[in-house]
Amino acid sequence: MNLAYIPSPTFSKFEIGPVTIHMYAVCILIGVCVAVWILTTRWKRYGGTFDQVLDTTLVTVPCALVGARLYHCITTPSAYFPPTGNLVNILKVWEGGMAIFGGISVGVLVAFLWCRHRRYPFAIFADAIAPALPVAQAIGRLGNWFNQELYGWPTNLPWGLKLNDADAIGKSEICYNGSECPDYTTTLFHPTFLYEMIWNLIGAALIVYLGHKLADRLKGGQQFAMYLMWYGLGRTWIENVRINYSTVILGLRTNVWTAIIVFLLGCILFVVLYRSGPDPKAQARRLESVTADELERQRLEEERLAAKKASKAK
Repeated sequence: MNLAYIPSPTFSKFEIGPVTIHMYAVCILIGVCVAVWILTTRWKRYGGTFDQVLDTTLVTVPCALVGARLYHCITTPSAYFPPTGNLVNILKVWEGGMAIFGGISVGVLVAFLWCRHRRYPFAIFADAIAPALPVAQAIGRLGNWFNQELYGWPTNLPWGLKLNDADAIGKSEICYNGSECPDYTTTLFHPTFLYEMIWNLIGAALIVYLGHKLADRLKGGQQFAMYLMWYGLGRTWIENVRINYSTVILGLRTNVWTAIIVFLLGCILFVVLYRSGPDPKAQARRLESVTADELERQRLEEERLAAKKASKAK
């Protein structure tokens, strides 16, 4: 009998009148808000403004959420596509199923296109958001804790996760081999949500530290490459601890392959940028120029509106 363990929350949602609020959604929302705060703080140091962060966020986040959902559906097709699944299930996001790899892929692509459209230097944007992403992901992982889902193999360690009788998505978890999971009333499980939280927070701290320590040597975008390497490496081993069912390709879970690819892409990107990446100082000057142009246009527009208002008053 284990005397020490991590308890699970006794609820995963609550109601305000007719509206049901899921804690998973709350955790994601908090994570996004914290990421925007970190991004804004770092972006301003390069010469940008909050408005630039806001417009990029409003475009990128919804697309990233769609990407996260579609990646989950595509990599676990049996529940969403015929003959065994139903396409309508793709829309049932309240039943769970968001994959961070899909969110990152689509989010990065959309952010790149938006930055290109607005003339923001993407390398600077990528570096500014590099430590914000793992912090947001760490907070988002608390949603898995509330849902009692995506836990790991059985364990006797004192930090094992203890499930309870709360109505949570993970109670119907299907295990790695397609069978039912071990009896949760008598079994503790590896808290993989906690492992990933800790891994992500350490990664964020390392990116900030190395970004400051090597500021004169790093090229634009290399801090983001660090994020890809760190997160890909972490998910490679954390994914192998999970017990939830997953599509297996050549003996490895789908997300393990994706994590390996992300890690390798991070390594390649880091080397390529080291050899021919943009100069951060030049990128910062470019951002300052764009910001100055935007502020000037904003000032002229405000003067035009003020003059129009004064004309009507007469």
